[in-house]
Amino acid sequence: MGSKMTVNAMREQLIDKATTDKAFRERLIADPKDTIQAELNVAIPAGFDIEVLEDGATKCHLVLPPSADLSEGELQQAAGGTTWEFFWALGKKW
Repeated sequence: MGSKMTVNAMREQLIDKATTDKAFRERLIADPKDTIQAELNVAIPAGFDIEVLEDGATKCHLVLPPSADLSEGELQQAAGGTTWEFFWALGKKW
């Protein structure tokens, strides 16, 4: 897998594997950054954090987008298709 895969495709691949592979799910929850880098063969920059949360029967999570305004360049990049690289660039501002 390369860095050109969309965020949705990456997310789907990780969720599919975590659904069927208990050991992978445990690694993904315990050490998401290293697990994702190894699974998807991508580099996640230092200082960018990833948190994996698990929904349950009585708990779910709502993830909000960043509240900061996007620059013109970030808007153009988002309009052209979203990759992890775009979110990592935004992550430096979060």
